[in-house]
Amino acid sequence: MTGWDSELDRVLGAKTAKALNGAFGMTTAGDLLRHYPRRYAERGELTPIGGLEIGEHATVLARVERVSKRKMRSRKGTILQARITDGTRSMSCTFFNQAWRERELLPGRRGMFAGKVTAYRSELQLAHPEYQLFTEEDSDEQGAAREFASALIPVYPASQGVPSWSLARCVDQVLSGWDGVVDPLPESLRERIGVLGLDAALRRIHQPEDLAQVEQAKYRLKWDEALGVQLSLAQSREQRGARPAPACPPRQDGLAAAFEAELPFTLTAGQLEVGERIAEDLAHEHPMNRLVQGEVGSGKTVVALRAMLQVIDSGRQAAMLAPTEVLAAQHARSLRELLGEFSGAGELGASDRATKVTLLTGSLSAAQRKQALLDAASGSAGIVVGTHALIQDGVSFADLGMVVVDEQHRFGVEQRDALRVRAGERSCPHLLVMTATPIPRTVAMTVFGDLRTSALRELPNGRSPIGTTVVPTAEKPSWLERAWQRVREEVEAGHQVYVVCSRVGDESGSGARENTSGEDGEQRSPVTVLELAEELGAGPLEGLRLGVLHGRLASEDKDSVMRSFAAGEIDVLVATTVVEVGVDVPNATMMVIMDADRFGTSQLHQLRGRVGRGASPGLCLLVSEAVSQTPARNRLEAVASTTDGFELARLDLQQRREGDVLGAAQSGKKSTLRVLSLVHDEELIAEARAEAEEFVRQDPELSSHPGLAAMVAELVAEERAEFLEKA
Repeated sequence: MTGWDSELDRVLGAKTAKALNGAFGMTTAGDLLRHYPRRYAERGELTPIGGLEIGEHATVLARVERVSKRKMRSRKGTILQARITDGTRSMSCTFFNQAWRERELLPGRRGMFAGKVTAYRSELQLAHPEYQLFTEEDSDEQGAAREFASALIPVYPASQGVPSWSLARCVDQVLSGWDGVVDPLPESLRERIGVLGLDAALRRIHQPEDLAQVEQAKYRLKWDEALGVQLSLAQSREQRGARPAPACPPRQDGLAAAFEAELPFTLTAGQLEVGERIAEDLAHEHPMNRLVQGEVGSGKTVVALRAMLQVIDSGRQAAMLAPTEVLAAQHARSLRELLGEFSGAGELGASDRATKVTLLTGSLSAAQRKQALLDAASGSAGIVVGTHALIQDGVSFADLGMVVVDEQHRFGVEQRDALRVRAGERSCPHLLVMTATPIPRTVAMTVFGDLRTSALRELPNGRSPIGTTVVPTAEKPSWLERAWQRVREEVEAGHQVYVVCSRVGDESGSGARENTSGEDGEQRSPVTVLELAEELGAGPLEGLRLGVLHGRLASEDKDSVMRSFAAGEIDVLVATTVVEVGVDVPNATMMVIMDADRFGTSQLHQLRGRVGRGASPGLCLLVSEAVSQTPARNRLEAVASTTDGFELARLDLQQRREGDVLGAAQSGKKSTLRVLSLVHDEELIAEARAEAEEFVRQDPELSSHPGLAAMVAELVAEERAEFLEKA
């Protein structure tokens, strides 16, 4: 019999087990059974080709439309191209030197085709796909695959070399000798919430008789995922009270009050409201754990500074953690400028209430680093701004009362926690997390545990509107030429422009990219900063002052380029996403984003927030070869249609793997969310949260519920639990 922990090589054989381990990291029968079908196809149903994403490994149920064969132009051999259709849209399957397949791929035959989705000449295709054909008679033939004979065909997340139908057969083989599994949910809970037993749910998710059984199975499995996460969060909330934070009540005659009295602008209603909530949090010994989300340019930095000054008024220090040295330096400059006479403690002309803002990054000279370390350790610096250098060994604080983490999604959780423990073993600093990526309620409820969330939706006065347009170069190549003309016009009007690329370029410095778009249909490599800067300088933008900014530059060089751009000494800055957050140049009014389909929705929204920060309106051009009506193109059209970051955040959550929200991308672990939807399952998540809180209130260690404790260990691995607690 096969059990949950049975090794796959003993159940399926060494060769198959090796393939599953290499493709998906599976080693046990339980791993395989937790690999749920992505969707279900019916025998008479075809896969909507328009919903395929370039770059994904897809399994398509389609009909052969026609087959053609031709000789290759560049080398000896033939190309066989089979056109398959869903009845509305077609795509091609390309085979090299396999002319014999023409005898199989007959027009009218249906089958499953699996491979990587690529684009060639603006059309979707599967290059070298695996396939399995079937006809209506297949169901009566002895030995025909069960998945093709059944009413529902499970379609699994697959990979090159392990197609969906191979996974279905492996699952069938495991379940044929399945010994069952101990259900982790107490029977009383199962009856209360009305779910299947785990054994029945696993069988129905893989071998359903109809869609009703699929929904029953999914509902149970969603509860497993939601409850596992919420139990971990509830346990962390119980444990957190053991380390109090320093109480920092506001002072009417302190630095914070003096700073606000000298502000040259009026705070928005949102900034005042969020500030009041933070001030109240800081006044208590229970550690503040607050997430402030706000549109790009909504004034989060001022909110954070007011909070840090309240902590300084209580005789303690504040640290601000930024993801890049460019942003850390920008924050240090911005804080000093905002503080004015209150930023240079001990300097000539500074207020007697002034504090000191110290920058600590990895690229400081030995003398600068020594002084910065002394400022932090002695307490002379009320605010210490830095990157990961702040959390390295040898960095200490006199009395760290608060940590501000900017753009939390850019930092690994271990880095954030290492800074928090700098306050010592007996106390825990208050934590303020800022993000310009709005977070849907279910994500905040699921991921951030007991972090209280605040939103800044109102933009300060003086912000200009941003227009966004997609430039579809595959369909309208002349539009790119017009885009560069538009850049010239903007510069001639006295403004500045960003051009953003996803990659730096060749390490040799040439920046040349390999154009792999050819007969095999592979996507070309993305345009790079080094290549594009050279092309623009010698071509459409010749004569303009071009600058280059990317992560490989030395810190002093990056800072120098940004200073030059801010001073108006550079007309066009060709850069990577180092300009995504924090960079503030009011005279920059236009941004061109190359290969825009390679960026996420929220990232595109953040990038375009760098323009329109002054009196003139902003313009953002999204350059892409994405084919019309594909998910990538639809994503770009959505970004162009609205500047509402909260709406785009929801769209972003719908389009990406939701498990990544739990930190899978940061920890390198497999995603825990396979069926739970943070978009659609808000009510279920709320119910699971209430159940988890009650279980942990009665039994913090879950000692009386070993099944629940085991579920937490399985679904929320130790590293993930730390992420949930510390995020």
